[in-house]
Amino acid sequence: MLDVRRLTLLCDLDRLGTIAAVAQARSYTPSAVSQQLSALEREAGTELLERSGRRVTLTAAGHTLVAHAEAVLAALERATAALAQLSAGLTGPLSIGAFPTAARTLLPAALIRLGRDHPGLDLRVTELDPVAVPRALRERRLDVGLVQDYDLAPAAPEPGLDSTALLDETVHLATPATSPRTTVEQCHDAAWILPSPGTLCHTVTVQVCRAAGFVPRARHYADDFATVLALVAADQGVSLVPQLAAGPVAAGASPVVVDRTSPRGASPAGGVRLSTLPARRRTRIAYRRGAGAHPAIAAFVAALRDSAADHLPAATGTVDR
Repeated sequence: MLDVRRLTLLCDLDRLGTIAAVAQARSYTPSAVSQQLSALEREAGTELLERSGRRVTLTAAGHTLVAHAEAVLAALERATAALAQLSAGLTGPLSIGAFPTAARTLLPAALIRLGRDHPGLDLRVTELDPVAVPRALRERRLDVGLVQDYDLAPAAPEPGLDSTALLDETVHLATPATSPRTTVEQCHDAAWILPSPGTLCHTVTVQVCRAAGFVPRARHYADDFATVLALVAADQGVSLVPQLAAGPVAAGASPVVVDRTSPRGASPAGGVRLSTLPARRRTRIAYRRGAGAHPAIAAFVAALRDSAADHLPAATGTVDR
C-alpha cells in the first residue's frame, strides 16, 4: 500500500525540483525527505527517482505516479468534504489567505456574516501576496485563498488546485491631480511608485510600462494601495491602481478629481486623477482540488461574493461614479 504522505512528498519534488526545497516547504530535513522517498520506491516496487550526484529527477514511473497521486489527493479532499456535509454544523478552523486590499475591503463583511451564521468556525486570516497562495494551499497552511492574474499576464493552471471567479476589475493609472498625464506613455519620464519586486502587481506594472516603450523609474516601493494613493496625491509619483483599491479611498476623498477623457470615466480620489486603462485584473478564490464542496469553503465563497457585490455594485468590478 502506498503511503499518502510519501505521495505528497513526491508531488512536492515534481513541483519544487529539489529535495532541499521539499524539506524547507515541509519543515523536514533533506535526509528525512530522501528516506521517505526511498521508502516510497520500495512500496512502489520500482525506481521513481534518478539520482546523479546531488541532482534528483523523476523517472517515467515517477511522473506516472505523480499523476495518479494528484488524483488520490483530490479524492481524499472530496471524501473529507462529503463527511463534513453530514455534520450538524460547521466547526473547526478555516485558514484564509488574502492580499491586503481584499483584507481591508471585502473580508470584514464576509467574516461578520460567517461568524453570525456559523459561530463554530474558527476564522483565521493571513495577509499574503497572491503569488504565495498556491504554495500555502498545497502545504495546508491555508484552506482557501485569493489568487490573481491580469489579462496582460494570464496565470497558468496550478497543479492540485481549483478556483472559482470572484472579481474582474478595471485598472487605473493614478497621477497627481495637477498632472496633465493621462496615459502610461506620457509617464515615461515620471517617477513611479512600484509594488515590491516579486509581487504580481510589480510584474504587471513593469510589463505595462515596457509595452509603452520604457522601463519605469522607481522612486518609492509600496504594496498597500492606500499608501500608494496618498503618495500619488502628495505628488511623489505615478502608479497603477485596480478598481477595488481605488473605490473605497475615492468614496470619501476630497477634493474630487475625475479624468473625463477616459472611455468610461474614472473613479475620483483626493488629489489623484484616475485614468482608465485597457487592462483588467481578475481575482479568484482558490482551494485544494476536491475541496470545493466542503461546506466551510462553500460558505466562505458565498459570503465573499456577497461582500464583493455590495462593495463593487457591478459584477465586473467597474464602478462609474
